[in-house]
Amino acid sequence: MADITHRTVKTNGINLHLAEAGSGPLVLLLHGWPESWYSWRHQLPALAAAGYHAVAPDVRGYGQSDKPEAIEAYSMKQLVGDAVGLLDALGERTAIVIGHDWGSAIAWNCAALHPDRFRAVVGMSVPHLGRAPMPPMQLFQRMFGEKWFYILYFQEPGVAEAEFEADVPRTVRAILTGTPGFDVTNPAVLAKKKGEGFLARLDVPETLPGWLTEADVAYFAKELAGSGFRGGLNRYRNMDRDWHELPELATAVISQPALYIVGEKDPVRAFSPVDPMKALVPNLADIHVIPGAGHWVQQEHAAEVNAALLAFLKKLPA
Repeated sequence: MADITHRTVKTNGINLHLAEAGSGPLVLLLHGWPESWYSWRHQLPALAAAGYHAVAPDVRGYGQSDKPEAIEAYSMKQLVGDAVGLLDALGERTAIVIGHDWGSAIAWNCAALHPDRFRAVVGMSVPHLGRAPMPPMQLFQRMFGEKWFYILYFQEPGVAEAEFEADVPRTVRAILTGTPGFDVTNPAVLAKKKGEGFLARLDVPETLPGWLTEADVAYFAKELAGSGFRGGLNRYRNMDRDWHELPELATAVISQPALYIVGEKDPVRAFSPVDPMKALVPNLADIHVIPGAGHWVQQEHAAEVNAALLAFLKKLPA
């Protein structure tokens, strides 16, 4: 990855580590949980080769970026502020923002709240759902009742951290390649009882899938061993705070050109419907479902994701 360079910049009062490649119009790539800039290792060179300045930060709390202690430091307002500040730090007025998983939620909200700074948006896995009709934890309690649900499990500070940090390499392997703990339709997840951990009852394959190498697992594990899991988990602990702090999302419309990419087998599809997004994102170019792909779509099917991204980007106004 000699064509990818690294540096640290200050934004929104913290330091963010960046991986970047190429020159030209700025494309900001935001990763999800529990990952790092490395999730975009296949997209950075492809975007650079197509004439873009591709920048993938370690989101606050991850990798080599700052990791504030306070739970509220990971609110959506702060994360969107990091992205806006990053444009300023790079001397850019506007950018195209692309996100996956929690990075997708950040990207959609960047576009909704700062349409003057983000001229196009791509979300992967997580669609734009605007503002829930009630605080999310209340909604999830209604949806899942006594059933185990990972976001509810993540709410108590320290509990999931202790589970995940007990054996970081195994945790990474389990989350990236095992039975998805966020799959609300999977029998192993449905069998979980309240109080059980995220990794309980989940299979961890001995053999890695073709899209992931032992070196990839080792890189993610090294970064997460250094950062810990607290920052990433704090994102989930701010969902109700976000609901109260950003009431404008109830009526905000994303009018910029937009694209949504999702793996056919992504478990997030079971509890994140796409149809409500169509009214909120009227210039949605496509809902691109990639056959055979799961949650980690830009890593699993890098070539197809890159082709979809470049086709979308080429149609944008200069």
